[in-house]
Amino acid sequence: METLTPNIFVKDIEATIAFYKQLGFALETQVPEEGTPVWVMMRCESVAMMFQTLASLADDLPSISRQQGGAVLFYMQTSGIRALFNSLQGKVKVLKGLEKTFYGATEFSIEDNNGFVLTFAEDE
Repeated sequence: METLTPNIFVKDIEATIAFYKQLGFALETQVPEEGTPVWVMMRCESVAMMFQTLASLADDLPSISRQQGGAVLFYMQTSGIRALFNSLQGKVKVLKGLEKTFYGATEFSIEDNNGFVLTFAEDE
């Protein structure tokens, strides 16, 4: 195995694109290429995430939950964590503010527009 890129199923892909752009992600690829996408890949430096509409799956994968959010936490190593945290104030739902962990990382957690938890960490 070489990489892991989550494909996250969302109800509103355009709102998701806008949310992740606030975090510094850029739209890399979309399907279809023109018009409203049903699948996109977004990237921020070495972190890539894919987002796909639940509707685009139709009945192909019925075992995938159609609920908002999920029992998963996306943990991302970053640099400049304090600047990132400050830039997101008032723009996103902060679940846990900046704090130093027992293992030495400085972290904070937010909830994305789909109910998923994103934790950002830096070894300061």
